[in-house]
Amino acid sequence: MTQVSQEMGDIMDIRGYPTWAQEVVQECQVARDRVTGHELYRRMRENVVSPEVMRNFLVGVWPVIWAFPQYMAKSLCRVQPGVRGHADARTYLIKNIRVENKHALLWTHWAEAHDISRYELRHGRRSVAAEALSHWCADICGSAPLAVGMAATNYAIEGATGDWSCYICSSSTYAEAFPPEGRKRAMAWLTAHAEYDDKHPWEALAIIVKVLGFSPASRQIRAVKNAIERSYDYMCLTQDSCLDHVERATTRLESAA
Repeated sequence: MTQVSQEMGDIMDIRGYPTWAQEVVQECQVARDRVTGHELYRRMRENVVSPEVMRNFLVGVWPVIWAFPQYMAKSLCRVQPGVRGHADARTYLIKNIRVENKHALLWTHWAEAHDISRYELRHGRRSVAAEALSHWCADICGSAPLAVGMAATNYAIEGATGDWSCYICSSSTYAEAFPPEGRKRAMAWLTAHAEYDDKHPWEALAIIVKVLGFSPASRQIRAVKNAIERSYDYMCLTQDSCLDHVERATTRLESAA
């Protein structure tokens, strides 16, 4: 248990957080719901997602998966000795850089289960929206204060990802579409995030609160809130693009016929 956990008690109970943090989470909920309740994940859960959409998703999001340890490394570079909360952030980031590095391998296994090679993950065509998400993560972690970068990535992106992973895994329909001998390998990334990421984003939020304190300046609160909402917006744009590209192509074909 980190010192942050000891000071805040149950870090997964938002009621234990200062008012400003509770308000930020509440005000960002609508944007988060757009991500976690996206049509893309409903189709995955019910196994009615097309191969084209899965390809758009797995290839499109790959740069974020691959570079996530690098985003955290950028945040780690902003840690300073003797600054409140920074020692906790350092421990958290170092630990989870290793974890996220392993998760990139699990993503390749998921892609391979959909007949997508590692070469295509690296070099395949992806939407501008998907590229924008990865650029946003790199920029915010490299240029913004530590708390803001962690809010955008470790809290917002990982938290919403844990939610939609849990949603897909809440039904066995998608998993059962894979052959039994390859099912565990194909589902490893999803199951890891459905189980592992439940507490991880809360730990990030607790560290953000410790860094900023219980009464931060209004500009600091706005910066954290804006970063969280912007991450959700970029995630939603990426999800939309996975469906829109295929559906626009289908509409053009139907019109031509």
